[in-house]
Amino acid sequence: MINEDLLLSYGAEVKNYKSGDTIFREGELALHYYQIIKGKIKLNNYTEDGKEFIQNIFSDGNSFGESILFVDKPYPMNAESLTPSTVLKLSKSDFLILMKENPEVSNNIYQCMAERMYYKYVMLYNLSVQNPASKLKLLMDYLKSYDENKTPYSFQISLTRQQLASLTGLRVETVIRVIKNMEKENELKIVNRKIFY
Repeated sequence: MINEDLLLSYGAEVKNYKSGDTIFREGELALHYYQIIKGKIKLNNYTEDGKEFIQNIFSDGNSFGESILFVDKPYPMNAESLTPSTVLKLSKSDFLILMKENPEVSNNIYQCMAERMYYKYVMLYNLSVQNPASKLKLLMDYLKSYDENKTPYSFQISLTRQQLASLTGLRVETVIRVIKNMEKENELKIVNRKIFY
């Protein structure tokens, strides 16, 4: 996203999070830009009965939550560390100055936000799909769309069955059953419990 040295030159701090740490909570004001140096961060919500809905998962080099910096609204989701993670954290005011003084950074941010809007449209449609296999196929098609190699079984899905369930609104048992059926129909392969699509 943004060159790490450039972020540091504008005052970014390096923060370390343990697996399971909360970076920000739903309802808090957006006061910082976050970019992952190393690790995995999920954006999620919890329903009233405690069920997790994962909105997205980000890893090395990705930023997260930056679109909220432009609307002066509280976060509509949580950010939690899935793995031990190192993150650059830059204040909102310094982030806006950085963008103003570096037009190429602004273009990168706009491109990233457009990509994420596209993902949201795909996932919003996915929620309306009733067939569990179609839901999973739509998600896997989207994930593989960013990989250069389009041949069958060339792309490893790096999400757990639970994460696939949380991203699609399905039960984990349903995801496991559908994946087994998709393997029988040669739509994917499972090697050492890893899914290749």
